[in-house]
Amino acid sequence: MAYRHGVDEEISAVLNEMWNLDANRLKPGKDYTISVQGRAGYVARGSNQARDRARASLFSYVDEDKLRSIETYAHFVNLLDNYEMSTGVSETVTSQERMENHLFLDAILQTEVMKCAHRYLVKKGQASSDVEQFKKQLFDIWFRLYHRDRSGGEDSCGFEHVFVGETKHGKEIMGLHNWVQFYLQEKHGHVDYKGYRARGNKDTPDEDDHVLTLQFSWKDLVKPMGSSFIGVSPEFEVALYTLVFLTSDEKVTKVLVKVDEYLLEVVVCRYGFSIGTSYPKMLSSNNRD
Repeated sequence: MAYRHGVDEEISAVLNEMWNLDANRLKPGKDYTISVQGRAGYVARGSNQARDRARASLFSYVDEDKLRSIETYAHFVNLLDNYEMSTGVSETVTSQERMENHLFLDAILQTEVMKCAHRYLVKKGQASSDVEQFKKQLFDIWFRLYHRDRSGGEDSCGFEHVFVGETKHGKEIMGLHNWVQFYLQEKHGHVDYKGYRARGNKDTPDEDDHVLTLQFSWKDLVKPMGSSFIGVSPEFEVALYTLVFLTSDEKVTKVLVKVDEYLLEVVVCRYGFSIGTSYPKMLSSNNRD
């Protein structure tokens, strides 16, 4: 699908307001350090062989005390172990897990980032001004279970796909577009960073970029290319993707936005009334123009 007529100025304006309000975004070089290393090579679709162009981990340091001390991250991390990795395997949601979902939503709804997104969606007629109604809407978009693999029961939801990651028939990685999950999986030895992906030689990322395109393996499967925000708060990501999801009724929405110094394509795919997947694609960064 084509872009909606170049950069979407209106959505860019809201996202920049949210970006400036994101008090919980971590600072590169202070709260965490990444090492982008080598440029990853081509991996054929379906192949799980990739040359490793990065000897070290992507994350060389993350201030975990700071991470745990911020309420939205603390609740977010609690959600990461609530899902079955493979599609086709039905999810069982315990009362404890359901409570964790609600604690996370309550925490992000108290942030200025989420309040800003909510105000915009109310103005657009896409959300109720009542916070409890909006919370129900967020729950359906992110946590309502659905059938991703037709062979089994309700095996997936937007949150699991985007933030936790899952595998398809044990053969390919789907989702996993979140830096906190990437860091924790890398720390536990499940993820091996293979290098960055870039379009041209000018596009070499640097250590303080907040958006990266990566190649990695996760539990022996290779993701040839996946992109992720780095260092941004979970509430910023949820707010951003929710906003794009609710302001479009297309099956696949691609919005061109200018956020801070980044020109991004934000991709959101719907699965009924829920998010199927969503991720950012870095097109260019001001500091390298």
